[in-house]
Amino acid sequence: MGTRWFLPFLFLSLSLSLQPQLGASYLRARKNYVVHLDPRRSAAVDSVEEWHRSFLPRAAGLDSEEDAGAGDDGPRIIYSYSDVFTGFAARLTDEEAEALRRTDGCLRLYPEVFLPLATTRSPGFLGLHLGNEGFWTRSGFGRGVVIGILDTGILPSHPSFADDGLEPPPRSWKGTCEFKSIAGGGCNNKIIGARAFGSAAVNSSAPPVDDAGHGTHTASTAAGNFVENANVRGNADGTASGMAPHAHLAIYKVCSRSRCSIMDIIAGLDAAVKDGVDVLSFSIGASSGTQFNYDPIAIAAFKAMERGIVVSCAAGNAGPEPGSVGNGAPWMLTVAAGTMDRAIRTTVKLGNGEEFDGESLFQPGNNSAAKPLPLVYPGADGSETSRDCSVLRGAEVSDKVVLCESRGLNGRIEAGQTVAAYGGVGMIVMNRAAEGYTTFADPHVLPASHVSYDAGTKIAAYVNSTANPTASIAFKGTVMGASPAPAVTFFSSRGPSRASPGILKPDITGPGMNILAAWAPSESHTEFADGGVGLSFFVESGTSMSTPHLSGIAALLKGLHPNWTPAAIKSAIMTTSDAVDRTGVPLKDEQYRHATFYAMGAGYVNPELAVDPGLVYDLHADEYLPYLCGLGIGDDGATEIAHRPVTCADFKATTEAELNYPSLIVNLLAQPITVKRTVTNVGKPNSVYTAVVDMPGDVSVTVQPPMLHFTEANEKQSFTVTVRWAGQPSVAGAEGNLKWVSEDHIVRSPIVVPAKAA
Repeated sequence: MGTRWFLPFLFLSLSLSLQPQLGASYLRARKNYVVHLDPRRSAAVDSVEEWHRSFLPRAAGLDSEEDAGAGDDGPRIIYSYSDVFTGFAARLTDEEAEALRRTDGCLRLYPEVFLPLATTRSPGFLGLHLGNEGFWTRSGFGRGVVIGILDTGILPSHPSFADDGLEPPPRSWKGTCEFKSIAGGGCNNKIIGARAFGSAAVNSSAPPVDDAGHGTHTASTAAGNFVENANVRGNADGTASGMAPHAHLAIYKVCSRSRCSIMDIIAGLDAAVKDGVDVLSFSIGASSGTQFNYDPIAIAAFKAMERGIVVSCAAGNAGPEPGSVGNGAPWMLTVAAGTMDRAIRTTVKLGNGEEFDGESLFQPGNNSAAKPLPLVYPGADGSETSRDCSVLRGAEVSDKVVLCESRGLNGRIEAGQTVAAYGGVGMIVMNRAAEGYTTFADPHVLPASHVSYDAGTKIAAYVNSTANPTASIAFKGTVMGASPAPAVTFFSSRGPSRASPGILKPDITGPGMNILAAWAPSESHTEFADGGVGLSFFVESGTSMSTPHLSGIAALLKGLHPNWTPAAIKSAIMTTSDAVDRTGVPLKDEQYRHATFYAMGAGYVNPELAVDPGLVYDLHADEYLPYLCGLGIGDDGATEIAHRPVTCADFKATTEAELNYPSLIVNLLAQPITVKRTVTNVGKPNSVYTAVVDMPGDVSVTVQPPMLHFTEANEKQSFTVTVRWAGQPSVAGAEGNLKWVSEDHIVRSPIVVPAKAA
């Protein structure tokens, strides 16, 4: 008969107690909930769906369980989750929800919430080049690996999703394709599965089709096939491809144009695990401080990890605020956003001869701001709405170049629309202080240049220094070799993780700034005179863009090392990353200051080195259990995450620092702290590694033993790291690295001693 599920023994009393009052409440407004059930509570039934229906109260006049599962506004149960989450999603009245909360076997109810949605140059910038000897070629371009994309769907007819050179789906693939009649596209050997969920399915005639552009962009970044002459209106021209151009794609449309329902996300994760994906790419924002056993996405990701799936997630776009990082569970790969060395260059020239470089995707052939024009700064009056050009006066800006302050992550194009509407002929967008040197290549509606905060303050000072300020804007197209590169963007969310501050998050930085990738041409772009008709590639920025880069790189590693665990793949990516830029100096943040590990994670991804890391810090699902117990969430919390009974007394709870992670945070007080780490040799059978520590002088780090001698492949060896103050304890904190150095490898792990509150 198969798996037997169990009815909660209080179901009968719940049904009886509710039945008299539900004649009226049955027709009341229902709300959507995710219902989290306890896997330990259970009398036998034949299916998970039947078990879930047993928790629904029966309304007056409904005699069967099937009737209890439906209502006047459609099915009561929206999703029955079976693989990554113990529970279901349902429509319930307030009274039903309150009664269900009191039912034995129900852990908690989550009201439906909506989460926000968080290329031609990036492969080359990351060292991925075509050629007989290159890593990309040796990796098979991700051949045979399946990447699941949870996003806004996909445009299947786009040339990035042609299946030239691809093999059929692997025999283990169990997914389905919901594409209907799509002109010029559908599922093939590139897109091997496509499904849409819940509210995400209502905005398109064919549910999995992308009507926002975001999902097409992220899918092509991870695994788009080679497309020559890709550009946006002639900018950023080149051959576009994803990181793993011969990997398969499985599409799970869980988002509409602007938001993603938590119910649909869990359903998409559940389906992806059942279908048999190898990597999950999740460019969706998440809360920064939710305890993991109260976070359905972290719970679902744990089960995916246990099935051997790498879960690659966006760190979020809430930077540079400390503690803003989301998707921070240690079994997830949390990705920050950095720049590349490509700029779509503009140059502002002032009347005093000073010049300032900026960026703009709008590079007009007929440039109305090419010659010096009057320059005005409405924000000189101190008004917030004047500074960001939300409110303007026509007489003030007509026939002038207007200096506007940035509105943050969004709103720059809208500022230009306002300037143009009041007769302005050009615009300079200047960053606010927190945004530093991060500049966007936006498709402005008029000649414009986005400049840094430093440049903006000098331009504003010039305006205030003369009675007749002038400026011109020159457009120089795509420029390679911009410096410093890479650097961390201002918007990339920062650590520490509020849910687990003893685990370094984010894990890694990837390209996330001004990324060119495939686009859905049905998306209307009012900034273009023709609405963007025929626009098949577009430039976007965010951790949404950096995440699929890492998803594709994880797929390349999975293809070369199919037996590696998700933790081993994460370790390879982190320990081989770059902590210096292309000139050899430490990576910088948006202020061009030394980027901290809380900003960049271990560093900027280097896929050529990640393929052969030498040593890895491995972890299996059971090894997370002592860590979970050490978080203080108890047997119940650990059970909820692990999807099976956990008794913390059965093993020694560990601190966060003791988890076998590729980075180390040590909350150092007066006494030394010693932690253990274990590495696995995935390099040459006979190899010797020597410990090299790079830390500030006021922190002492001792590694025992100081050398590791391996004689076999996959051999494991352990060592201890003792961290102590060399002098008086400092409140400033410290950062450095532990490197295991061999003849062929440098295996680098960040060490962070957090600053103490004054």
